[in-house]
Amino acid sequence: MNETPVKQQNTGAYYGQAVASFAIALVAVAVGIYRLEADGWVRAFLGIAVLYLTTSAFTLAKVIRDRQEVTQIVSRVDQARMEKIMAEYDPFAPK
Repeated sequence: MNETPVKQQNTGAYYGQAVASFAIALVAVAVGIYRLEADGWVRAFLGIAVLYLTTSAFTLAKVIRDRQEVTQIVSRVDQARMEKIMAEYDPFAPK
């Protein structure tokens, strides 16, 4: 029984939707901060906070993805070792 995990690829539409969603959200926040009736320092602080939050979200997504990839690699190595041991084991071989 060989259950090799299939790597799923995102479609172009999914990728486009993710990029468009991110762009719309970023533009909406930028317009909201720009039109906010507050002092320039307050708007600048909010702008920097949004940029920091955005970069932090990208970093967190990358770290989670990297950890998941490492887990999959370790799982594949363990599975290969087990398959090798099982292929070499012969219960009827003389000892």
